[in-house]
Amino acid sequence: MALLDAISSSPLVKSFVAGSFSGTCSTILFQPLDLVKTRLQSTITIPSGGAGGMLHIVSKVVRNERLFGLWKGMTPSIYRCVPGVGLYFSSLHWLKTHLCEGHPGPLQAIALGAMARTVTGVTMIPITVIKCRYESGVYAYGSVREAASSIYMKEGARGLTCGLLPTLLRDAPFSGLYLMFYTQTKKRVPTQLLENHMAPVIHFTCGVLAGLSASAVTQPFDVVKTKMQLYPQKFTSFPQAVWYVNQKYGPMGYFKGLVPRMLRRTLMAAMAWTVYEQITKSFELK
Repeated sequence: MALLDAISSSPLVKSFVAGSFSGTCSTILFQPLDLVKTRLQSTITIPSGGAGGMLHIVSKVVRNERLFGLWKGMTPSIYRCVPGVGLYFSSLHWLKTHLCEGHPGPLQAIALGAMARTVTGVTMIPITVIKCRYESGVYAYGSVREAASSIYMKEGARGLTCGLLPTLLRDAPFSGLYLMFYTQTKKRVPTQLLENHMAPVIHFTCGVLAGLSASAVTQPFDVVKTKMQLYPQKFTSFPQAVWYVNQKYGPMGYFKGLVPRMLRRTLMAAMAWTVYEQITKSFELK
């Protein structure tokens, strides 16, 4: 009862609950795409991320690990995305309410989205590292606790924060650009359509358009982040990882895994925002 009272009385808690629920739904549905993306970026023997490379990875995973192998890394993904998405939406709600009265302009949207994602990215970086290694197939951890313990024992606290810079350079611009594209696209939709049964479809469509644009712009940082988190002994700095990718694969190397990441980030963000909008509407939180 006390929990329900807290949810009903606090806008921040409402935002956190709505975001966490939306994060749960989208994480479970789109985890296979994240696994495929990570494995595309961690190998050098297959195409750079088109349909051929995706199908090769999927068939290999299903053959060696069965169908549910595509959901490998689900536990750390849930640990990361459920509180992470909740924290992002609650931070964003607070920033929108206090800095622009709930109606950000284009540049304000970029800044607010980036700030909220930075808070989330720094907070969740240890579980982000664990999730990346779980999905890669390079490491054989039996549990999240074992992974955290192993990384800390072998690499210290630095091992649990490796790749933080490219993670922020990927996620902060993505969230900023996404929020700008999303809010600006919504503004072009007639208000009456956002208030009837078509609202979820419109929110999802706006989310897809925003996700495609933001994913393409931030893909190079995702490739560098994956390299640093999988091979921290080899890549000890951001510039080193950037140089390696260019030397090894050329400019197109920065777009390895683009297709699965674009699909996952776009669909996941679109679903998260759609669910979030519907829940906040039921909470009367706007």
